[in-house]
Amino acid sequence: MGTVIHKGAPHKSNPGSTWKLEDAKARFSEVVRRAQSEGPQRVTVRGREAVVVMSVDELDRLLPNDAGKPAFVPFLESLGLDGLNLEREIDRGRDVAL
Repeated sequence: MGTVIHKGAPHKSNPGSTWKLEDAKARFSEVVRRAQSEGPQRVTVRGREAVVVMSVDELDRLLPNDAGKPAFVPFLESLGLDGLNLEREIDRGRDVAL
């Protein structure tokens, strides 16, 4: 994987800083502060990456933005198709020579 796990506080040069669980618990305020200022902070459990602490801004950037999309029914109603004639003649099939 290539991620270096630092004992204690992660190095400033590591953009995706990694914390051991016990260090992250003991210094949670710093983990949160760094997530806001430096980017996502990885937390390992028994040497394996387990979770990431990230800022709300980063999460919002990654999640789909559904706020600007209208719901399907209101969207259809907004098209102004009230006068559209959707009636059709009954289809009785075609005569086919075999």
